[in-house]
Amino acid sequence: MLTSAVLLATLAYAGLGLVIFVIGFWLWDRLTPVDLWGEICKNNIALSILAGSVAIAISIIIAAAIHG
Repeated sequence: MLTSAVLLATLAYAGLGLVIFVIGFWLWDRLTPVDLWGEICKNNIALSILAGSVAIAISIIIAAAIHG
């Protein structure tokens, strides 16, 4: 049964995970030597795949850290 405490904890962890993800991806974007979004808009497929892979990797790391 879903109680309000479980629902609030789930929402809090989801919010925390999203905040950490945004900060992590922003930090990765700042550390790269190229304009990430500009290159993606120029149809740089390799960089698009790399950015997606980094996003997935950050998500997996955050999920593992939150799950324990």
